[in-house]
This record gives sequence, structure tokens and C-alpha cells, in this order.
Amino acid sequence: MAHQFQKHYTRTEARALLPQIRRWLARLTEQRQEVQKREKQLQELMTPGRDVGGPLVNSWLRTVLEVQDILLEFYRRDIQIKDLERGLIDFPTLMDGKEVFLCWEKSEPDIGFWHDIESGYAGREKLED
Repeated sequence: MAHQFQKHYTRTEARALLPQIRRWLARLTEQRQEVQKREKQLQELMTPGRDVGGPLVNSWLRTVLEVQDILLEFYRRDIQIKDLERGLIDFPTLMDGKEVFLCWEKSEPDIGFWHDIESGYAGREKLED
């Protein structure tokens, strides 16, 4: 049977990534706020005939690129960000040969849930220890 994801995580492997994922999520939240702030500043400067460039645009671009770099870290690892605000993350895994997600939220101390790929968060079930 073909799988949707290239990488599948054991619970131990996913747990080992949590400290880094927490740092990436915190940075994404900071940088997203920074992008919004810069975009608001740029919007205020946008008037017909005005050349908007320089430090503000460069700063905005650097921030956007950092956000993109962090998102690529998740993408390269096949780790799914389901809700950035909540820090809801899914790790592809195989359970009894079936592809499912280990499900973790940044408010949780550990990875304690899983769900079918189709059911999403609403179908979360507790992992057995």
C-alpha cells in the first residue's frame, strides 16, 4: 500500500523534536507579528506616486524569508502545522501498518494523542503508554 508521507515518526522520534518545534513555533509567532507590523507600516506609506523601499522593505523581506525558512523545516520533515495559534502539530506515523498522525499541541507536555488522517483533531484518541 502506498503511503502519503515519505517520513514516519515513532513516538520517541517525535518527542525528541519537541524542544526544537517549540522554538520554531515561538519564532514563527514572533515573526508573523513582525510581518503584520511591517505590512501595516508599508500600507500607511503606500500613496500614489510614492516610492516605497529602503530599510522598511528590506526588514519586511528578511522577516518573510525567515518565516519561509522555518516553514521549510517542517515541510522537509513531513511535519504538519495544523493550527499555528494553538501550536497544533501532526507527525505522520504508522500504526498497525496504517498511516495516521501523532497529534500534539504546544500546551501539552508530551505527545499523548493520535488520529486518522481523515478525521483530524476531532478524532483524537489517547495513545497507550
